[in-house]
Amino acid sequence: MALVAAAPLVSAQSVDLGTIILGESRRDVQTDTAVPVTVVDQKELNDRQADTIAELVDSVPGVTLVNGSTPQGSGINIRGFGANSTFGSDQKVLILVDGATTGAEEIYRIGTQLFTDPALYKSVTVTRGSVGGFEYGTGVIGGLVQLETKDASDFTGGEIGFRFNQTLQYDTNDQGAATSSIIAWQPDNNLEFLANYAYRESNDATDGGGNTIGNSSVALPSYLVKGAYTFGDGDAHRLVFSYSDTSAQDRDVPYDTFMTTAGVFGNVDRDTQTKTAVLSYRYNPADNDLIDLEVDLTHADQQIDSIGVSGQTSPRVVPLVNADHRYRTTKLTVKNNMFFTTGNVDHDLRIGAEAIRKVRLDASSAPGGTDNRFAVFAVDDMSFGNFELTPALRYETSRIVGSTAPNDGTFENDALVGGISAKYNFASGFSVFGSAAYTENLPIIDDLGNVQLMEQSEKSRSVELGFSFDNGNGLAAKVNAYDTRLWDVTSYRGFSVAQHIQEVDMRGVEVEVSYAADSGTYVDLNANFSNGAETTRASVERRWRQSPADSVQLTLGRKFENGWDASWEAVVAASIDFGRDHIPGYSVHNLRTTWAPQEGPLEGAEFRFGIENVLDRDYRPGLSSRNAPGRTFVVTVMKTF
Repeated sequence: MALVAAAPLVSAQSVDLGTIILGESRRDVQTDTAVPVTVVDQKELNDRQADTIAELVDSVPGVTLVNGSTPQGSGINIRGFGANSTFGSDQKVLILVDGATTGAEEIYRIGTQLFTDPALYKSVTVTRGSVGGFEYGTGVIGGLVQLETKDASDFTGGEIGFRFNQTLQYDTNDQGAATSSIIAWQPDNNLEFLANYAYRESNDATDGGGNTIGNSSVALPSYLVKGAYTFGDGDAHRLVFSYSDTSAQDRDVPYDTFMTTAGVFGNVDRDTQTKTAVLSYRYNPADNDLIDLEVDLTHADQQIDSIGVSGQTSPRVVPLVNADHRYRTTKLTVKNNMFFTTGNVDHDLRIGAEAIRKVRLDASSAPGGTDNRFAVFAVDDMSFGNFELTPALRYETSRIVGSTAPNDGTFENDALVGGISAKYNFASGFSVFGSAAYTENLPIIDDLGNVQLMEQSEKSRSVELGFSFDNGNGLAAKVNAYDTRLWDVTSYRGFSVAQHIQEVDMRGVEVEVSYAADSGTYVDLNANFSNGAETTRASVERRWRQSPADSVQLTLGRKFENGWDASWEAVVAASIDFGRDHIPGYSVHNLRTTWAPQEGPLEGAEFRFGIENVLDRDYRPGLSSRNAPGRTFVVTVMKTF
């Protein structure tokens, strides 16, 4: 804060902070596409000093966290869909790690949408809504989160030899410590290897009122191994293999990971492990624009084993708390990218096919079985003059077979889904765009045992309109309005048939603005305003239970040539009323500064210091079941050798 506020006074105090650099914003606004997409790159990932993947994307408009400060009992909600405080996921936000589909289905109160460590990744891309998701799956109603793991060349810079990167982090609120050790080796220009080990540990955090936030401690070891080999004429062929593993051993913790105390379910000893393996092949000859082939074989395995702590569990829930859960998802994706011209129209056409097999272990209140899917898709980015048009189509079949009575049986479903987006670019840098999309969320293994649910897909349509502006001189903005309707709902159930949700309507406006001056000053603004309604089978209409609070996030910062970057961030959220439950609004302030020396013995090192929740505000985010952590001082040291 001192660096930002006192910058105009530097000359008066005769203190040399170095020459001001040409400014750049912390995050680029994606004005070149009609799809509402946000990319969080490696620098922003580092600056946020996050403990979870969820905390990396909480500044994206339309994204709301559910207990985002811990990897368990938390998740990502986009436009009112995704994680909630009952299930880890409602299958309407798709999460990919290096292309692998990860996450569990609706495991009651312990489901995890995403369980991994942010130290393994170099970028996160968030696509909101349906129109950008047809290349990756059906049922993408809330949005899509794509994570990309780090590569050895990110550290070697393409030069032959070894590099070692060490990161150490500490925060005061929960006495949390984290370490990440990376070895990158490039024996020649075509071969590279990376090994990354990360460990994160903390005690229970405290909120702004000084109260302990139960069930928030973490002990999380993770590792990543990755290799890539490029070969052939013009390096047209490339093979990449990656394997990541994150695990946790929790002892005497509440069974309900969303709550802070044992409650009616008691405490359990729980082991959680998530493993992801990816093998990719790419063939992209330089002399043929019709061939850019990519073949990905991925496998994601999530296992959750628990056993009730003796004397704390009611006999009626013993089978539930002692259940072991496991999901294994294997996927083969083959797609080709083609560039060609027909008349005055340039095409960037992607066509592909996917075979997906998901296997779920049978457990109490969580039926087991297999879900075999096959899909074909096509997305064509067409441009002619100042006009861009992108039609997308996907056809997917599903065959679910239950493994155990009474949840056995075979159920077959299919869906033809698609959408179209359009964008017109004016010479002034101003653009207008719009899209329309229809998708279906096919039945899932979790619904085995209910024939009606297994024969009915959830259906959604979405319409979006917006505009963007980029003057090429530091100012960029994008405003997107959407209207989404979900019907034939099967994911959200009430205590009686009349209370089951039949339809959900979500409308909202998302705003992204960035400005960077030549002086080094930058501004980032992200805002979300939405309103949702749910209609029960008894035709009762009320506020949609997963509607996020309206929110605005503003960042003011300044960069200097000598490696200093200081910023102030304010997050303001409106109050929410869910029937008798009133959740007050709040404003939270965060301070961050980074120093990356440009010369001398410390060159290549990065020092970060942040204060989260500076005013120690006592508050609970709208969709969370826990209070947020109070004031936290965070220090990070990183060095590449």
